[in-house]
Amino acid sequence: MARMLLKDVQSRVRRAMTWIWDQEGTPGQRARGVSAGVFCGCFPFFGLQIILSVGMASLLRGNHLLAAAATLISNPFTYVPLYWFNYQVGDALIGNGQGPALNSISRSTLWEQGWGFSSRLLLGSAVVATILGAVLGLAAYALFHARESVKMPNGSNGSHS
Repeated sequence: MARMLLKDVQSRVRRAMTWIWDQEGTPGQRARGVSAGVFCGCFPFFGLQIILSVGMASLLRGNHLLAAAATLISNPFTYVPLYWFNYQVGDALIGNGQGPALNSISRSTLWEQGWGFSSRLLLGSAVVATILGAVLGLAAYALFHARESVKMPNGSNGSHS
C-alpha cells in the first residue's frame, strides 16, 4: 500500500516537473512568471492571488501559467507559517510595540484589532513577497537557463531574456 502511494506521488511529481520544464517562453519569461506568482502568493488575498499573478506576469511579460502555479507557495499547509512569519516581519518593521500580540487575536477580536493587525500583515507580506519573489525568480532563471544550455549543443539557443 505504502509502496503504491509512493509510486503515485513520484509519478505526479515527475509529471509536474515535466509540465514546468515544457512551458513556453525564454528562461527569463518563465522565471518572471514564477517570480510574479510567488510575489502574489505571499499576500493573504485568497481567491485573488491567481488573478493578480497573471496580471503581474502580463506586465512583466512573464509566463502566465507559471505565475498562476507559483501562487501555490501559499496553500493549506503553508498558510499559517507563511502569514505568521509575514506578520512578525511587519511587526518588527513597524517596531513601536503597539501592535496586537498574535496570541491576543481571535476571530472575534480580529475586527477590533483592525488596522493594527492588517498593516503589520500587509507590510510583512510585501517585504517577504519582494525578497522571496526575487530569490525564487532568480533561482528559476538559473535553472531554466541551465536546462536550455544543456538542451542545445554548445549552449547557443538564440533566445534572449
